[in-house]
Amino acid sequence: MIDRPNASKRLGLWIGLVMIGIAAIVIAELDAGISAWFKGQGLGKNPLEYPLIAVALGLLVNGILRATRTHATLEPAMKTELFLKIGLILMGARLDITQILSQGAGGLIQALIMVTSVFFFTWWIGTKLRVNEQLKAVMASAVSICGVSAAIAAAGAVVAKKKEITYVTALVIFTAIPLMVAMPWIAQALGLPADIAGAWFGGNIDTTAAVVGAGTIHGESAQAVATVVKMSQNALIGIATFLLALYFIVRVEKKPDEKPSAFMIWHRFPKFVLGFVFVSILASFGIFSTEIVSALKTLSKWAFAMAFFSIGLELSVRELGKMGWRPLVVYGAATVFNTVLALGVAWVVFGTLGF
Repeated sequence: MIDRPNASKRLGLWIGLVMIGIAAIVIAELDAGISAWFKGQGLGKNPLEYPLIAVALGLLVNGILRATRTHATLEPAMKTELFLKIGLILMGARLDITQILSQGAGGLIQALIMVTSVFFFTWWIGTKLRVNEQLKAVMASAVSICGVSAAIAAAGAVVAKKKEITYVTALVIFTAIPLMVAMPWIAQALGLPADIAGAWFGGNIDTTAAVVGAGTIHGESAQAVATVVKMSQNALIGIATFLLALYFIVRVEKKPDEKPSAFMIWHRFPKFVLGFVFVSILASFGIFSTEIVSALKTLSKWAFAMAFFSIGLELSVRELGKMGWRPLVVYGAATVFNTVLALGVAWVVFGTLGF
């Protein structure tokens, strides 16, 4: 006898996965096509980065599924966290540690200052506004380190709820895109040198794709510095995740009669971060050929496109509304603080100190 509920769930899973996979390829092709058009018109970088395209398409399909009452059938395929984890591991191929070291200590110094300052500022204001510990940790990691990648890593370390990850991811995407377009224009209006402008972009904009986009809009020199600064922040994901897992076990979730152990930390630590570090090490030591690195970057883009499309599919205005105004204020304040501080630190590190 066929178990109809399970059979329906499996069918929805496979149909949904095929749909999301096709959407990822369409998104990648749209991104490439729009970018080629912008370059052909002499307009430089495409301001519509693929995460925004993916979320927009996901929201469109989301509306159709809910209108036709088929959303619940395809929900098993909306594995946003899984797609993000795969994309993050493959993204390790982009992180060349030797490149960070060879281009000077300036990017690493700025990354350490920015990550530490912005994380604790976000944590402080989140505490003042009584945001729960898990959401506060995910938001602080996202704003201070590298957006969605840091958010998903932190979420694993603190066992955040799925809706909290979706909420922060949406904030990251819809904040990063306007900054990517506006910051190069502001940098030019202020007359910032290319290295200071690039360091400002890399230290402030949350997603790596948008950082590269902002640098490209401004110029090659700014892009190079922006990429190094953002790569330096990406390299801190593993350390930040470990410390968060340790803090939550020792302080937040510790029971009176319980002794924290190394096993508990290992159990909590998101293992996919190790995959990211491992791939980064292989890429840094030239283990991968140019063709393999290119293929891994393409697969990473597809995985992230699937994740962002799934975020659009999952977004529920009603559920996000239940989060209230406090997290939104925290994220907004942290973004403003990040923007101002990043400019000041970039000016000191790359301007005054001359790194």
